[in-house]
Amino acid sequence: MINKIKQYDWRKYDFSLLAAVIILCIIGAFTVKLAGGEDDGMRYMRSQLIGLALGLVIVAGLSLLDYHFICKFAIIYYIAGIVLTAATHSPIGTDNGTDADRWIKLGGITFQPSELMKVILIITLAALFVKLRMRMERFSTLVIAGAVTAVPVLLIMSQPDLSSSLVAVFVLLIMVFVAGVSYRILAPVAAVAVPVVIVLFWYIQQPDNVILKDYQYNRIMAWLHPELDVTGDLTYQQTRSLRAIAAGQLSGKFLQDGGTGSRSYNSVAVNESDFVWSVISEEFGFLGCCFILLLFAFVIFKCFMVAKNAQDYLGKMLAAGVAAMYMFQIFANICVVTFIFPNTGLPLPFISNGLSSMISSMLAIGLIMNIKIQPAKSSKGGFSMRHIYGNNPTSDIDIDL
Repeated sequence: MINKIKQYDWRKYDFSLLAAVIILCIIGAFTVKLAGGEDDGMRYMRSQLIGLALGLVIVAGLSLLDYHFICKFAIIYYIAGIVLTAATHSPIGTDNGTDADRWIKLGGITFQPSELMKVILIITLAALFVKLRMRMERFSTLVIAGAVTAVPVLLIMSQPDLSSSLVAVFVLLIMVFVAGVSYRILAPVAAVAVPVVIVLFWYIQQPDNVILKDYQYNRIMAWLHPELDVTGDLTYQQTRSLRAIAAGQLSGKFLQDGGTGSRSYNSVAVNESDFVWSVISEEFGFLGCCFILLLFAFVIFKCFMVAKNAQDYLGKMLAAGVAAMYMFQIFANICVVTFIFPNTGLPLPFISNGLSSMISSMLAIGLIMNIKIQPAKSSKGGFSMRHIYGNNPTSDIDIDL
């Protein structure tokens, strides 16, 4: 085992990416402590630090485990992910008091399968595109990829969890583009999809539509027509969030009083998770927000660079999928908090309180780390599996799907 590990190019181990992730996690732990106040602050912080510790173990483990070997079992992960996601509607499912069946409770552990499903979908699509690499000129390739994505998306939407389903759709779009699907296929699909999306957007604004739940419909209508929300109940959370963001001004309140003064974000619900950006904004101000955004940009840039420099097609697809997941979640979360998007729950990677989100984010980082240190060529007895299939130029790995 030691000899196999030595085949990796450890000089390429990306400590700068790992450092950026750790800094984000520490900022998140401190921020959720402030969000929780005297009652829940220490509990939130302790949970976040436990997530960080577990996450670092996961990153270390995945750094050693060849991603080619991981992707050999993509179909098993996919089926397991589908079963777990569907199980949220079973007796072991729970809504955690939110009227949305998004969690599973086993013993004393509660986790959200949709968070894990995002990473599983990336692995599955990457393995699928490797298998279909020589069929990128065919429309059937796009249909198969869409069908593979549609199953978890529909299950996640049934919970209901619109935001996580949109993450999956965005990941598919980016991976299709990176995979090299022919423009002769994408162009007519886009020509049909754009009008369909426009009609669909019109349809979900109808009060009797069958796609959205009542509360989802009300949130979208309040976002489109805030003047109709006379009582302010539907936009209360986002309006309070904007006040908290404005209160932070340039440098934030934390430098002024050490976090002991009154805070506008105390009136924002779930400010330790989906609306944690309001806490960051008020405590650390515009400058603090810029610093955190730079860290996020650095993480996403690193993921895309790993995709660009990956030693094979499979590594490129995995890294691109991870970058897409982070990019959409960060963008959508901040847009919701700043009232640019309608209110929908989506955690901020590495910062929002929640063990499920932290573990899935760290799983993705572990994959990135392993892709980065893969050797250009496998040596005899090396841990990389590419040499096993070196005689087949059409595939990087024989993946049974």
